[in-house]
Amino acid sequence: PAASEAGRSSGDKALLAARDAFFAGDRAKLARHAEKTKGHVLESYVRFWQLRLRLEEAAPGEVREFLDRNAGTLLAEQLRRDWLRMLGKTKQWELFRQEYPALVREDSDVACYSLQERWPAERDSVLAGIRPFWRAPRPLPEGCASVADAMLDSGDLTPRDLRERFRLLVRANLLTEADRIAARLPADQAPRASQIDRAAKNPAGVLARSEAEAKTAAGRELVIVALARLAQSDPQIAVSSWSGRLQEQFPPEDRQYVWAMLANRGAHRHLPEAVDWYREAGEAALSEEQLAWRARIALRQKNWREVRASIERMAPPVCNEPTWIYWLGRSLCALGEKEEGQQLLGRIAGEHHFYGQLAAEELKMPFTIPPKAPPPTKAELAEAAARGGLKRALTLYRLGLRSEATVEWIWTIRTLDDRALLAAAELARLNGMWDRAINTADKTVALHDFTMRYPAPYGDVLAEQSRVRNLDAPWVLGLVRQESRFIADAKSPVGAKGLMQLLPSTARWVARKIGMKGFHPSRVSQPRVNVALGTFYLRHVLGGLDGSPVLAA
Repeated sequence: PAASEAGRSSGDKALLAARDAFFAGDRAKLARHAEKTKGHVLESYVRFWQLRLRLEEAAPGEVREFLDRNAGTLLAEQLRRDWLRMLGKTKQWELFRQEYPALVREDSDVACYSLQERWPAERDSVLAGIRPFWRAPRPLPEGCASVADAMLDSGDLTPRDLRERFRLLVRANLLTEADRIAARLPADQAPRASQIDRAAKNPAGVLARSEAEAKTAAGRELVIVALARLAQSDPQIAVSSWSGRLQEQFPPEDRQYVWAMLANRGAHRHLPEAVDWYREAGEAALSEEQLAWRARIALRQKNWREVRASIERMAPPVCNEPTWIYWLGRSLCALGEKEEGQQLLGRIAGEHHFYGQLAAEELKMPFTIPPKAPPPTKAELAEAAARGGLKRALTLYRLGLRSEATVEWIWTIRTLDDRALLAAAELARLNGMWDRAINTADKTVALHDFTMRYPAPYGDVLAEQSRVRNLDAPWVLGLVRQESRFIADAKSPVGAKGLMQLLPSTARWVARKIGMKGFHPSRVSQPRVNVALGTFYLRHVLGGLDGSPVLAA
């Protein structure tokens, strides 16, 4: 759908040139091209780019004038977010307080500046607000880092809080950030940066001296760093180093922590003994991620008692997700509590997702597709086409700016009801935006059109190659839907291309294998070439996995 260079209007070309100037930070060039975009459907983007480049020097009245003129749009939200970040960074708190309530979607940087602005007047709420950032395995945003420093000075954050965050960052391999936290701990409770670096580079060397190191609190933390690093490459060797006399030198709470950490790495490696390692962790406070992996490794062994115990320890928002409702129901049934298990399965049976379907199968419920909603009327379709956000998204898509088009589309449909969503999905389909058509139709709650959720573009090509390779055509369609949403020129961050998302190395190998004439990597995104290569590879993988479509997919 992207327009060719020859087919673009002068306004389109000026718009794209203005965009290039914006990303280059060239105000003069941007101003020259801005004059040629007046009246263009994306003119507001050009005005946004101009204002964004000089946001730090713009008068508040000018910023607010843009926000008012574009109220409710994606660009207003983006500019408000960027302005709030700037106001927080420069501590212009009066303006920040006035504008912050109008932000629709929470932003971590802005949220942290809000905490900074409220500290210490709202001490308790700020402490509660910073906890999720403190317990997240990533560097603190600037505003939260400032508040955390103040809380450490005031005693609202304790050495125990520091140690917990230090260990979290070590597990996440964020050692530079871990160094900063260690520097705030009392000298006798944390290793120095040079020691952390040594443990990261040579964990076996540190563990060889572990009994001597473990005599001090700082040394024990260093041993934990070494165990965490070693467990990333070989959990079994890490456990071997830990499970003898070494663990006896650690307090019970630390022993449980280390076992939980090692068990989690083992579960990631699908090691069956990880179930026993989790058991060694006892009642250690496991994160939601650790509980999920404890459940997964138990599932691989059909250890239903462990599955149940893991899920029941999850926080309500997590254990009430369809995935864990299903597996808790299955575990109860397997443990003889059939009535309770079936009640859980009944909560999601018939819902239109994978685990809803599995639950229905367990309860012997027939597979049903909901009645197809009446198609959008001409009036509904016209209303969708007239929405400013969808018009801008379609234009961005036409110009090949897919990522911008997607963000604009998602923002615009976020508050639509079912009828409006179906009309927007049909508008996307008519314009070849298959990913938007599918994802938009997927959002309906009471009215559904599964032909929109599961379309079959390129159906002839996919059916033909499925027959040639003796593959189930609906399975191939499902794989393409999941891999690329039928976007022929889709490209992943690692370079996989086309409908079936082939890596260049795979495409070359298959092309040689089947003797494809005239093959060149530039052709991988062409639907016929991509599907011919992809279906051969799928058949090859299927044959090597005893015909299991689940493993092959």
